[in-house]
Amino acid sequence: MITFRIRIVIFLLLISLSASSQTIEDLTFGTDHTLEVATWNIENFPKYGQNTIDYVSQIIRKLDIDIIAFQEITDTVLFKQMLNNLPDYQYYCKSLWYGGLAFIYKTEVIQINNFYEIFTTSPYWSPFPRSPLVLDMNYMDQNIFVINNHLKCCGDGILDLNNSEDEETRRFIAMNLLKEYIDSNLQDKKVLVVGDFNDDIADSESDNVFINIINDNQNYLFADMDIAQGNSSQ
Repeated sequence: MITFRIRIVIFLLLISLSASSQTIEDLTFGTDHTLEVATWNIENFPKYGQNTIDYVSQIIRKLDIDIIAFQEITDTVLFKQMLNNLPDYQYYCKSLWYGGLAFIYKTEVIQINNFYEIFTTSPYWSPFPRSPLVLDMNYMDQNIFVINNHLKCCGDGILDLNNSEDEETRRFIAMNLLKEYIDSNLQDKKVLVVGDFNDDIADSESDNVFINIINDNQNYLFADMDIAQGNSSQ
């Protein structure tokens, strides 16, 4: 039986961790009996040069996650060099746009079938300033798709469908396009949609860019909905 453990992970990388009560050595997550998938907007990697590279390498080793979807890989050369410190992992990065998307994955447990981008042509550049990156892979003989995204940032929290340049509208269109793509092409597949969506799944219905996916609860589940609707300390 396959078990999915999916968690949105937010990291703050500091030059010094001495002031923090938690250290890198305290980190733990992955097991040999579950598939772990994380998403990480790493913010202009490597933001602090070699310090970032060293800390990220340590964090990845300690967490022992099977697949990590990254956003904002600014220097792909240094990102690839970082993987030299992580012999259990391989990488894939495709996008040439600023702040590109990437995957790293554990080669021992993940069998790669394909990587590809979707919504790459100019009609989709407004909802998708970075084309979603798809990983088609097998885990324990089960075919799984992971779609990595980084949607348009910013906005005022109000969804204005009469304004095509409204940031919330652009994210609303993007999420509906993703849903249409999955419904049409991956209907019978196991699909994980991850990334930096730059919006709040707990927004009111009138301003919620995810509302059509939330309402289709027979086919879609938000792994972190309880956190979004829970105490603000989360």
